[in-house]
Amino acid sequence: MVEISTSILTVKEGEEAETFFALEKARTDYFHIDVMDGKFVEKDTYQKMMEYSSYIRRISNLPMDVHLMVEDIKKGIEDFSSVEPNVITFHLEACKNEEEVMENIKKIKEMGAKVGISVKPNTPIEEVYQYLPYIHICLVMTVEPGKGGQTLITDMIDKIATLKKYIEQNNLETDIEVDGGINLKTVQRVKSAGANILVAGTAILAGTDYSIIINELKNS
Repeated sequence: MVEISTSILTVKEGEEAETFFALEKARTDYFHIDVMDGKFVEKDTYQKMMEYSSYIRRISNLPMDVHLMVEDIKKGIEDFSSVEPNVITFHLEACKNEEEVMENIKKIKEMGAKVGISVKPNTPIEEVYQYLPYIHICLVMTVEPGKGGQTLITDMIDKIATLKKYIEQNNLETDIEVDGGINLKTVQRVKSAGANILVAGTAILAGTDYSIIINELKNS
């Protein structure tokens, strides 16, 4: 069965506590923290996500899945390590070279979190292959990062399948996480291609009963 990481990007102001408790009750597997700096992507959610994740840590023991869409990865790792996330994912495209990628991997592991590397839709999946033995999760973006509620780019299904095939052929244990446009219409294709952690925000938070949507995403 797949795991669900619920993006809290579109949580309504003033309804944070109520929403976080409802998501925990609905058995989301992770809170997905979309950290944006206004540079790597246009939107800036940095401070808001710092506040949300600090609050979640005080009220919940559920794992936090921190997705750094930032230029200064080192600072992002340091800032968000204070909320003891289960996973910290950074973007391959934000790194200048292989050495920087390996430094970030090492730093996240030293913080006690699992390591994820994310790739944008235009980045060939082969660029992440050399790092797979050192990380826990590869996050495939199925939309351009930076906005919620986008439509899944269908070409990315083949990208997920290619990654899954490589992982199996090389006896790796890397999880495949997929983020962007995940809903009840797209979930089956993404799962069939090999994804086992699904990030969903709008599809879950737009519903009145989060548990129904989460269960359907897990079991469809």
